[in-house]
Amino acid sequence: MALKAEVIEKIAALITAAFGLIAALAWNEAIKAIVSKYLGTGSDIIGFLIYAVVVTILAVIVTIWIARVAERAKG
Repeated sequence: MALKAEVIEKIAALITAAFGLIAALAWNEAIKAIVSKYLGTGSDIIGFLIYAVVVTILAVIVTIWIARVAERAKG
């Protein structure tokens, strides 16, 4: 039964990761549309660089925040 529980746990983790990827791709398109709207289509390279920097900074901040919340939850 331990193997069955481990398989279910791994499948749940993979499904969760898949939904996370889908959400990330949706946000990717939304943010690209916002950058395109405010920076125009003529400055795609600059817009994508700004987008990459903003998303990277946001990812770092959120990752740190999640790690702190998880640490507090562990006690």
